[in-house]
Amino acid sequence: MKIETQITIHATPEKVWKILTDFERYPQWNPFIKSIEGKVAVGNRIKISLPDMKFRPRVLVFEENKELKWLGQLLFKGVFDGEHRFLLEQLPDGDTLFTHSEAFSGILVPLFKSNLEKNTKAGFEAMNQQLKIQAES
Repeated sequence: MKIETQITIHATPEKVWKILTDFERYPQWNPFIKSIEGKVAVGNRIKISLPDMKFRPRVLVFEENKELKWLGQLLFKGVFDGEHRFLLEQLPDGDTLFTHSEAFSGILVPLFKSNLEKNTKAGFEAMNQQLKIQAES
């Protein structure tokens, strides 16, 4: 199962990336991810706090001005896994297409599918909108 959202931001990928990776400021603007702690580098585990959940995913991709991706798992691999991705693509006019997605797998996904489609997608969209406001101001 995959959730994917997109938004066009009238700012360069560099400006969007700077805001997206300024994790200390997340509590001031991000309604979905309350905090990210730890050294965000490929292979490292980081601590992420959402409004109703905390977890320690492993960073898979950290490519400046382009992509941040991590893999979170509930208990152990195959129960409920989520590969979360932020992708920044520069558009011909200099704007940024921001894609915010997560691919879910594991035996518990069917139990959470309805909640993911409704609440998680709404959380992605709220974060996208606030990121846009931050980058365009």
